[in-house]
Amino acid sequence: MNEARQQILGRIRAALHDRPEVPEVPWEYGRDVGTGDLGLVDRFIERVADYRARVERVDDVGAALASALKDFARVVAEGSVIESWPDSAAWVRDEGLSAAELDAVDAVVTTASVGIANTGTIVLSHGPGQGRRALSLVPDVHVCVVRVDQIVDDVPGAVARLTESGLATRPLTWISGPSATSDIELDRVEGVHGPRTLHVLVVD
Repeated sequence: MNEARQQILGRIRAALHDRPEVPEVPWEYGRDVGTGDLGLVDRFIERVADYRARVERVDDVGAALASALKDFARVVAEGSVIESWPDSAAWVRDEGLSAAELDAVDAVVTTASVGIANTGTIVLSHGPGQGRRALSLVPDVHVCVVRVDQIVDDVPGAVARLTESGLATRPLTWISGPSATSDIELDRVEGVHGPRTLHVLVVD
């Protein structure tokens, strides 16, 4: 340790010598956190909306998709999504579309593996219904279908769910709202690293 650093640390110790000891904060990773006054699904919907995403709870996925996608001429999806809701959009099946071809479509529809209530995060494991990673990153609009039984309260709960289901070793994409960043003046810019618009359908 050089002399200047020793002097600085010595001054800090001298300034803090009469301060009480910092108490140890008990924390057990993985303990139940809960969702406060709101239920699991209501908290998830609230937090997803906090990210400026559009979120709605629906009973009929096909009808909700048809309404959400009615203005889009070309909607890309993995095969099982198209087979589940064949009449809900003008589908384009992803069979290895290039980045330029994905960029030319209007929207993408995926399902999800896990939803996290306290963070409003959606986790994709890129299995059936979710497709490869580029599918959810290139198109400008992402419509994601999340079942209520996929929602957990917090991140440790999500990791446990993914581990129990054998999905933890797959490539995972964690999505918290539309893609957004900010410049040096803290002006928010959306759509830089992924979809500009995220629309989540929460299905009972």
